[in-house]
Amino acid sequence: MLSQSLLNGVRVLRTEARRNFGIVAPALNKASDPIQQLFLDKVREYKQKSAGGKLVDSNPQIEKELKTELDRVAKQFGSDGKTDMLKFPEFKFPEVKVDPISQGAQ
Repeated sequence: MLSQSLLNGVRVLRTEARRNFGIVAPALNKASDPIQQLFLDKVREYKQKSAGGKLVDSNPQIEKELKTELDRVAKQFGSDGKTDMLKFPEFKFPEVKVDPISQGAQ
């Protein structure tokens, strides 16, 4: 009886897995909606353009504005010009010496 129900469970699982794969596999290759397909094409195009880690479709004016804004932020937050303002700051907390409390002396 146990083996029969186990066998039925395996059959159902195999059928469900085949159905789910059959539904998902085409969705990974191509979108059925033209708007969705256009969106996916644009995302792939953006991924190719942004491979270098720089701004996508920038020009000298945009690069100048970026540098100006980074300089303004550096000045506002007290950078000395050598600090990389795009890097997360490192915090250093020195170890504080605590005087031991003597319970015997009252």
